[in-house]
Amino acid sequence: MLTFKQLRYFVAVQQHRHFGIAAKEVCVSQPALSMQIRDLEKELGLCLVERNARLIRITPEGEEIARRANQILREMQDLTDYAKHAASPLSGIIRLGVIPSLAPYILPKLLPALIKQYPGLQLSLRETLTAALVSELKLGTLDVILAALPVEEPELKEVPIFEDNFLLAVSSSRKIDERKRIGPDDLHGENLLLLEEGHCLRDQTLSFCGATSQNQSANVSATSIATVLHMVAAGYGVTVLPEICADTEIADDRITLLRFAEPQPSRRIGLMWRKTSPKNEDYMAFARCLRNVLN
Repeated sequence: MLTFKQLRYFVAVQQHRHFGIAAKEVCVSQPALSMQIRDLEKELGLCLVERNARLIRITPEGEEIARRANQILREMQDLTDYAKHAASPLSGIIRLGVIPSLAPYILPKLLPALIKQYPGLQLSLRETLTAALVSELKLGTLDVILAALPVEEPELKEVPIFEDNFLLAVSSSRKIDERKRIGPDDLHGENLLLLEEGHCLRDQTLSFCGATSQNQSANVSATSIATVLHMVAAGYGVTVLPEICADTEIADDRITLLRFAEPQPSRRIGLMWRKTSPKNEDYMAFARCLRNVLN
């Protein structure tokens, strides 16, 4: 008979393409995991995994079984979540994903408010790029994510939280009038310092600044806003900074912040979760708490 354990183990193998990593994720030994996968193949009468000494491949039948297993496991998790929610709203563990250009600036404000308002709630945090967060949310390994909207995935619900205006960070050595409002044309000829590929902030910056600035971007591939700002302070170029980061990151008098001309460019920050989740009311309450803290 098929078991949820077998499905969970196989989904881990399909995601990681590695028995050792999958075994570590589900907290069992590699031999025990391999035995469960073989039992699953025997029960289904299908070869799910091609094995050799160096790597594994998932067969086409295995990919389809993994897709269906994911759906079954998500529905099982939703059932458990419903029971917990019915007993005590907004309690237990919520697995929250946050993008790197938000986490360090929002969490110090959010966590104390959640502890005070919802003492029975425990957050499990994951900080990574939007594409990974969306994938994990759809797989069911995250419950809710906080990121820039829109993502426009039909199976996800999007709830806006606040508008985060963009600022331009320049070296103070340039003696620019801080009252000056900047337009996209003012960036012509500037070395535009950006985060590495995959960060949504990079894409939003290039979308606003236009193709001209893309060709004049400095040779920088930073993983954090703090690193980019150190380079701005040293005079290597300019960068676009979300306003929510300003209080935390700008403690250096070598950097001047300038506002853009109206309409000011911005990004819309919001919560996302699966439309099928039974915890919709919980996540709406979570969104209200975020608004109260951040607006």
